[in-house]
Amino acid sequence: MITVLLVDDQALVRTGFRMILDAQPDITVVGEAAEGEEAVRLSRELRPMVVLMDVHMPGVDGVAATERIVGELPETRVLGLSTFDLDEFVVAMLRAGASGFLPKDISPEELVAGVRTVHRGEAAVAPRLLTRLIGTFVRAAPPRPVATAPRLDGLTDREREVLVLIARGRSNAEIAADLGLSPSTVKNHVTSLFGKIGARDRAQAVIAAYESGLVTPRS
Repeated sequence: MITVLLVDDQALVRTGFRMILDAQPDITVVGEAAEGEEAVRLSRELRPMVVLMDVHMPGVDGVAATERIVGELPETRVLGLSTFDLDEFVVAMLRAGASGFLPKDISPEELVAGVRTVHRGEAAVAPRLLTRLIGTFVRAAPPRPVATAPRLDGLTDREREVLVLIARGRSNAEIAADLGLSPSTVKNHVTSLFGKIGARDRAQAVIAAYESGLVTPRS
């Protein structure tokens, strides 16, 4: 059973999400919070497997709450929620450790799929949507100082190739076809490069590729 904590400052939104998720045989909502501080406290008490976290809330926002939850409870996955698809705060959520994000106007089926996806340890963001999001953000944001940019020195040439293709929105199967490798070999490369750059999932790997300069929005 996948346990879920709902975090949103709108009671109506929480009620709607609860009805959708509790109707699933493998998902149960164990708690609700209206703001970030309460979300952190309930996460400690309830130890949910997945936290559905609104980005924009009064007081402690979703970004700060996500960073604290992921830092204290590394086994808990956070799935960000945003009213807007292209929103710089979503990128901040991914940097804070969220495993992805969903717009609030998604279908019930997409919500359920997103919860199951992050529970499996994957990013609940469509690769091409993620690439567009990061590309838009990078165009608008000033470059990060070189000293704080992700270091890719430890990657092999093949791992760099794989990271570039991840940042371009390719799935593992597509990467395998592009490079003439087996899917299992690609999976091993992905696991290895994630460990070397400190990425929890594809979302953070794409950010690292952009911020390191390996990939640019126009490349």
